Amino acid sequence: MSQEVMDNKKNDFTRNWVVSSRFLFYVQLFCIVAFVMGGCYKLYSYRYKGKPNVEVPSSTEYNPKYK
Repeated sequence: MSQEVMDNKKNDFTRNWVVSSRFLFYVQLFCIVAFVMGGCYKLYSYRYKGKPNVEVPSSTEYNPKYK
């Protein structure tokens, strides 16, 4: 009976720091990758779509034209 308790302690997440640290490393890595990919997608969705055709008054140009 004590042998079964020892086997369960070896596989327990809270008692085996090698397994728990590996698991937490992969969870952290997944969260960072998901955060970076989400940020890249958000930047891509709000990207600059080109030069808009803006009408500039002739009096405000570099060489202004007055009436």
